[in-house]
Amino acid sequence: MPSATFHRRQLLAAATGLCAATLAPWAAAQGKVVLTYSDTVTEADPRARILREVFGAALGAEFEFKPYFGATLFKQGTEPVAMQRGNLDMANLAAFDVQKQIPAWSITTTPYLFRDLAHMKKVFASDVGRELFKQMEDQMGIKVLAVPYIGTRHLNLKPKKKIMTPADLAGIKLRMPPGEGWQFVGSALGANPVPVAFTEVYTALQTGAIDAQDNPLGANKSMKFYEVSSQTVLTSHLIANNLFAISLKKWQGLSPAQQKTLQAAADKFSDAITEQALKDERELVDFFKAQGLEIYTPDVAAFRKHVLDVYAKSKWAKEWTPGMLERINAL
Repeated sequence: MPSATFHRRQLLAAATGLCAATLAPWAAAQGKVVLTYSDTVTEADPRARILREVFGAALGAEFEFKPYFGATLFKQGTEPVAMQRGNLDMANLAAFDVQKQIPAWSITTTPYLFRDLAHMKKVFASDVGRELFKQMEDQMGIKVLAVPYIGTRHLNLKPKKKIMTPADLAGIKLRMPPGEGWQFVGSALGANPVPVAFTEVYTALQTGAIDAQDNPLGANKSMKFYEVSSQTVLTSHLIANNLFAISLKKWQGLSPAQQKTLQAAADKFSDAITEQALKDERELVDFFKAQGLEIYTPDVAAFRKHVLDVYAKSKWAKEWTPGMLERINAL
């Protein structure tokens, strides 16, 4: 018969095992928390520098931040699925990629929805934003940490044809990122959309595979699109933003203190990215003019009316949460 000492040892072992099994994941974690991150921008883009110098530095010694740029780890648009499969921790997501899984999110990708940067910030800080973020957590398992402003998107063309209204874009091959939502933006603007990966846009403009592309001014400079363009048309059709996000499973595996550190770092990153975009918008018009580009403002009211009419009649509008458009417009 086993001794009393043996029984005590068994009970102690069982109790120890039970405690270990019920500990929060972060309580038993050893070493640094690795955060694998994927982005479409190149190493030369200011975002890459800001990610390392602002976000990475703010994380401190408890984290190991591992960023990959130029879509070298995951192709543009595939990041959400990679995060859901546990192959990627963080990314700067486009709302267009979210709407593939949550059609109601297409309301945030509608051109001219946001009146300006202040309006965009108000929307995402409101009950509307909290509802949208909860949809992502519940349906995709992805948590949004911040929504950095990356600049207002304008048209950038190689041909010298004057573009004043949507009708002037007829027949223009406009590069838009791959994906049905992005392509619809090009159609709604009046152009012939062509899917081209971000890293291939320069060559596509150079060879004539496309006539135009749309991006914020900062991206036009960092990717040197101005070298293969003749003009920039300030359509201001999208108040562009990214969803700086993390896998919900990864987030839940962090301690409360680690979550606080990560959130604070994300907020600093968002502020720095927004300031960089605003700086670009203050300075780059003169830079592009010095490079020989023509820069002008078209009939923005005509573009806004045309685009919003197209969207109102589209399949996308049928997916919007009832009343959300009115709530956004009222902010």
